[in-house]
Amino acid sequence: MRPNEINWSQLGFGYMKADWRFRSFWKDGKWDEGGLFDNDRITISEASTSLHYGQQCFEGLKAYTAKDGSIHLFRPDENAKRMQATCDRILMPHYETEKFIEACKQVVKANREWVPPYGYGATLYLRPFLIGIGDNIGVKPAPEFLFSIFCMPVGAYFKAGLAPVKFIVTDYDRAAPNGTGAAKVGGNYAGSLLPHEIAAKQGYADCIYLDPATHTKIEEVGAANFFGITKDGVFVTPKSPSILPSITKLSLIQIARDYLGMKVEERDVLIDNLDEFAEAGACGTAAVITPIASITHKGKEKIFFSETEVGPVTRKLYDTLTGIQFGEIEAPKGWIFEVE
Repeated sequence: MRPNEINWSQLGFGYMKADWRFRSFWKDGKWDEGGLFDNDRITISEASTSLHYGQQCFEGLKAYTAKDGSIHLFRPDENAKRMQATCDRILMPHYETEKFIEACKQVVKANREWVPPYGYGATLYLRPFLIGIGDNIGVKPAPEFLFSIFCMPVGAYFKAGLAPVKFIVTDYDRAAPNGTGAAKVGGNYAGSLLPHEIAAKQGYADCIYLDPATHTKIEEVGAANFFGITKDGVFVTPKSPSILPSITKLSLIQIARDYLGMKVEERDVLIDNLDEFAEAGACGTAAVITPIASITHKGKEKIFFSETEVGPVTRKLYDTLTGIQFGEIEAPKGWIFEVE
């Protein structure tokens, strides 16, 4: 499919082969200059650590066509920093922040006709990843690495868009104490496939993960971060070393405080104390915000604002964040990187 054949208003969240992707290789202690490739297939050694020992990580960010027609990236420096933190955890070389941002811009420029036009709510999703490659069969860091970024136009992650969905608490753990929960590694997501499937078969959008040590506190909602709005209007989000630091959540915290004048708390969220919340949601790059209609735990369902309607605070948070991303609302300094 070519860009002129796409119905921008009907886009879902799925893979679509765009024309160009960026690749850079690390060997002998340094990265090469990198460049654009038109081939969507990569060839690596069968002994690559990414295949056997999970030495790999990835990121997700978006490019937007703003109201004025310009194209920009939203906080790519934060994605670069998070990837570097993950690399530290699993012993991979950093891809420097400035080079990361420049590579993102190259991919967007090269695939400019794939960037959805303003007004459809669609975006160009970028997927940077870094993997261990080369000949290595021992359990040790790879001798070589590949950094790459590919992209595709996407619409809403959930078919219903901004609409409340139901979740259920799972008995499975997403991460171990002092494990890799705060790193964006593929193994975290592989481990979530079975709990998600179980939840989906029961009619839920996804599952809620509790802290692995005590199973009393909410940590994550599927592959997203949790937030709740208390009955007295406080924005609350869990705090734990096992939670992936979401850039969307980081942005919502600042929006809640600086744009909506709300008090913000990062703290424990007890699964047995959900009655403190008038609204709840999940947030992440792909879905932005997913309103939570209800959470079921041990056979008991807690319904928040509504099973069918989006809560007023959740709506304001969503409208403000997407307004900033699409250039309709002035962004905080340093959030927007224009692709010229």
